[in-house]
Amino acid sequence: MAGRLKALGLISVFLFLMAFLWPLGVHATADSPSGENVLPIIFVHGGSGSAAQFESQAMRFASNGYPADYITGYEYDSSLFGINEPEKWPAIIGALYSGIDQLVNDMLAKTGKDKVYMLGHSLGTFVMQSYLKSDPARAAKVAKYVNIDGAPADALPGGVPTLAIWAGIRMARDPAPSHEIVGATNVTIPNQTHVQVATSAESFVEMYKFFMGEEPVTDQILPDTDGVVKIGGRTVYFPENEGTNGFTLQVWELDGDTGMRIKGEPEHVCALGEDGAWGPLEVKRDTHYEFCVLRPGDEPYHIYFEPFLRDDYLIRLNTSKPGGRADHMEESADHTNIVIMRYKEFWGDQGEQNDVLEVDGTNIIIPEGCAQGSPTIAIFAYDVNSDGVTDLSAPEAYYDSVIFLTGVDLYVPAATPPNRSVSLV
Repeated sequence: MAGRLKALGLISVFLFLMAFLWPLGVHATADSPSGENVLPIIFVHGGSGSAAQFESQAMRFASNGYPADYITGYEYDSSLFGINEPEKWPAIIGALYSGIDQLVNDMLAKTGKDKVYMLGHSLGTFVMQSYLKSDPARAAKVAKYVNIDGAPADALPGGVPTLAIWAGIRMARDPAPSHEIVGATNVTIPNQTHVQVATSAESFVEMYKFFMGEEPVTDQILPDTDGVVKIGGRTVYFPENEGTNGFTLQVWELDGDTGMRIKGEPEHVCALGEDGAWGPLEVKRDTHYEFCVLRPGDEPYHIYFEPFLRDDYLIRLNTSKPGGRADHMEESADHTNIVIMRYKEFWGDQGEQNDVLEVDGTNIIIPEGCAQGSPTIAIFAYDVNSDGVTDLSAPEAYYDSVIFLTGVDLYVPAATPPNRSVSLV
């Protein structure tokens, strides 16, 4: 992708890269599937995750005619799970059961169905396997379960028919002795990594076949044809997934060539409540937008996505609590802080397979921070020590110590008001 952002001081800019493309000359949606196989779909995320890890798959299902309002995610605070304290996990997981119960019952009531499909990814597989085994009455409401690159098992969780999808490339810290759920359909996706395997087209095909009993019409995210799409989601604290009560969301249309706002007023303004939910909002397809999150008594966040192709209801706008992850980035009026995220790992140590991500012409994908065995999906780029010097000799230690994250010392000039653009290619 290529894009431009305003160069601003004293704020954080977040850019989300969507790991998919759509083909030209195709219809927007396949014919709607029908029959008893169309059931609500509930995704349970992993560590530092949210329902956004199912965003691309939800749009692929919808591109195949699956009703978009049948698809949702269960979200929880994964920061409670200490990576070195697995003995505490059972009690933490048990506390999640009632919330999952409520969502399952809500989706059944909404759709008039008597069963749901459920999926878990990474840590979410530990949550889901425990949930399905906790009570036969819970397992009885789940028609099929998809276990994505997480916990193995010596039997079907709760006796529920299971598809286990595994990444062909294992994480360096993967403790599992094997990748198998005994009795399940086990599928390994070659040359894919831990987060990628949850969001890829290849995994979608396996999910769809397992749920529907037939091949999907397409594995692509197809664009809506009328030029207008509806979007919605939540503005949350990362990684707690708590709503940002009292914040205000502004949605601004942008000039895609400059990153500047086109109009003097935002297209939409949403006062956010306790759950941080917003939408659905109508926006133009293939158009750039800025999501400006206004925080009382603090500087705003400016969040950018690639242009939306079709209705998208699992958008998550991540913010940070005071003293949280984003606040570790040093601020000044002279440099811009940028966080770049996509739900597919960045590779920097694989030669010709390496990703390249240039900010103002500087490639910030470095081998130490983006090793294939380390599931890096977010890069915090800022001027360490506010010295006006870029140093990419090593990743920034604070962010690189957190799974899925890395950081780089990158000086990007800024001004208030903005007087230039920052290019990302």
